Amino acid sequence: MTELAIKVGVIADQTGPLSAMGIANANVARMVTSDINSRGGLLDRKVELCLEDGATIDSVAEAKATKLVQYDKVDVIFGGIFSSTRQAIKSAAVVKGRKLYIYPEQYEGQECDPLIFCTGPVPAQQVDPLVPWLMQHTGAKKFYLPSADYIWPRVMNRKVREIVTANGGTIVGEEYFPLDHADYGATIEKIMSSGTEIVFNMTVPPGVVPFLEQLHDAGFTKAGGKIVCTYFDENLLGLLPAAHVEGIYGCLDYYQTVDDGFSRSLLAQYNARHPGAEQFTGGSGCSGLYRGIKLWEAAVKEAGSLRQEDVIAALDHAKIAEGPGGGAEMVPGQHHVRMNMYIAQATNGSFRIVKALGAIDPDERMLPAGQGAMAPAI
Repeated sequence: MTELAIKVGVIADQTGPLSAMGIANANVARMVTSDINSRGGLLDRKVELCLEDGATIDSVAEAKATKLVQYDKVDVIFGGIFSSTRQAIKSAAVVKGRKLYIYPEQYEGQECDPLIFCTGPVPAQQVDPLVPWLMQHTGAKKFYLPSADYIWPRVMNRKVREIVTANGGTIVGEEYFPLDHADYGATIEKIMSSGTEIVFNMTVPPGVVPFLEQLHDAGFTKAGGKIVCTYFDENLLGLLPAAHVEGIYGCLDYYQTVDDGFSRSLLAQYNARHPGAEQFTGGSGCSGLYRGIKLWEAAVKEAGSLRQEDVIAALDHAKIAEGPGGGAEMVPGQHHVRMNMYIAQATNGSFRIVKALGAIDPDERMLPAGQGAMAPAI
């Protein structure tokens, strides 16, 4: 390999409330870049990982993105979990730095920029299939939406309301709280007294821990109530007593119980390299980060160079035959991924897949003509 390295910037929340998820993402970045280098690198050059801690603080993530662009001079940036963190990274890396940015987390959708690609699920892949299936499967019609107060829950809840009402259900309550809110007594009293059948949870760490504890203590699930949380994965199951999350439903692109050969071997590879509490999961963005790096690798190979507009043109239609949960491909012009999706339920501390949905389109907005496959030269 030649001496001049290709620099890949990754911002992962390795400290703060999302550290369990961020450390897992950092592990994935190390694993995938190491694998690329073990196979000869990329364009006959070594891939150098420039890994930064976003600390679960948006201003820190923004500063780290500025460092990666201005000082490390990376060729691409990955990272961010919260949507507010994506916006902070976008401000520094895309708006100011004009750098290619790949966001790996499931989110509310609607990101539409020539320099941004998203490799996690969006509402059309989570809410659209999950809510009708759940209503039919359980017979439930009354939903309550307790939520963290930022962009992801607010946009997702508009979609939940749309799909619930279209299927003959009702939203009996919708509330928003600071991310670290801890006392949900008044809300849970409303949930218990309103006849709520499904709590569609949009609270997030750290506030989700006391919310689910207090909901459990109130006897909601014992009385037959159902809990839904689209981002909940195996990492998060480990943060709470099993009883507090027993029966919770989710819808993601990957669970550890996905039964295909590549997914099993990938999980085994991760566990061998990174044993510990921080697991390879879908909701934490691990699957999206793996997918994102591999799609970017495929695009660079097709482009035959690191010229940003050429990489973007190739990434617009990039495909991988194998990945966590199955193969995946960019939908041309949308900068979002068609991927397999799964509905799962927490049972005895792990997720059991109850419905394999197959490949689902993201159904995101098309970029203006010519921008889906091209961006201004840098």
